[in-house]
Amino acid sequence: MAIVQSRSGGAIAWRILKYALLGAGVVIMVVPFIDMFLGALRTPAERLANPPVYWPRDPQWINFKRVFTETPALIWFKNSIIITFAVTFIQLLTSSMAGYALAKFRFRGASLLFRGVLGAQMFPFFLFIIPVFFILRYFPMAGGNDLFGQGGSGFLNTYAAIILPFTITWYGIFLMRQFFMGVPDELLDAARLDGAGEFRIFFIIVLPLVLPGLATLGIFVFVYQWNEVIWTMTITRTAPDLQTLPVGIYLLRGAFADEATQSLQQAAVAVSIIPVMFTFLFLQRFYVRGLTAGAVKG
Repeated sequence: MAIVQSRSGGAIAWRILKYALLGAGVVIMVVPFIDMFLGALRTPAERLANPPVYWPRDPQWINFKRVFTETPALIWFKNSIIITFAVTFIQLLTSSMAGYALAKFRFRGASLLFRGVLGAQMFPFFLFIIPVFFILRYFPMAGGNDLFGQGGSGFLNTYAAIILPFTITWYGIFLMRQFFMGVPDELLDAARLDGAGEFRIFFIIVLPLVLPGLATLGIFVFVYQWNEVIWTMTITRTAPDLQTLPVGIYLLRGAFADEATQSLQQAAVAVSIIPVMFTFLFLQRFYVRGLTAGAVKG
């Protein structure tokens, strides 16, 4: 009897500890967001107060309106939506097609190609910024360039310059290949016997089976591209009408560097994370299923 009570007490203690750790993790993750929203509502006097005022006594909701009236936030927002959705759609298409080919087709060099995909993930994108920039700048027959890439600006100052470098992701190919490996070959063979073509098999039969993988990759791509700054800032230095929200907020910090106007900056940041939050909430159930499936496959 004493042993049973000891085990029961240990289980209760472990459960309390587990939920305490989870609660602490939630607090650590949520507090910065709460502080960001509260910071957007503080008055300049409350920001400069000593000791600092954490909870605003007179919330300045007008700061959120100022984001759209005193900055070109609507243009930034439009550009972010166009670029992020375009990159996400194209990456899902290219990653799924390449991953399907590596998982379900047997051809010479497939193993070497897959090793190349794994090795390419070791190199961060910023290493390729300069060569990619020159490729887009001197691309033949684009943006007024002649056959030898001279005379114009290539793809610079266009949406294509921001989107094209992110149309393929090595991690996405690897991730989708792992999900396609779980699709039975017998299902594909049965579809071929029924006369289905390869594209029909891929789009009608296979893709719905790996929807959790697509949602997982889609969240990763959407969040990364929505917050991408380095490449977009490089391209939009001569095309400010193509600037996105993260780039605009970064430039906003330089335009409003004094302490009294930081509430406007935090309001802009708060506005910028709303699409990411809604995207994650919308795809959350598929995301969890995708992570669980990946964990089960090992």
